Amino acid sequence: MPPGDDNVRWTVLFSGSVQGVGFRYTTERVARQYAVTGYVRNLADGRVEVVAEGSPAEVRRFLDAIEQTMGGYIGDRRRTEAPAGGRFTGFAIRF
Repeated sequence: MPPGDDNVRWTVLFSGSVQGVGFRYTTERVARQYAVTGYVRNLADGRVEVVAEGSPAEVRRFLDAIEQTMGGYIGDRRRTEAPAGGRFTGFAIRF
């Protein structure tokens, strides 16, 4: 997705029982339904990091869909915002 003046990058750190439950694979599958780019990865401390770029409304809908699908495993989330860098060409799982 090319960077736009209104595009954002949201980094969300999900905690709870988010590893070992298919969180990354579900997030990647959900991302295909939205105009977002970025990645999802497990962190060594047990959290899952999601970095998503796109229009604010589309990123919000994407993250809402993750919460609806995986909400039972999420204990907390921390979000930071930044301007989109436009360096992602799709949405992928990082290892």
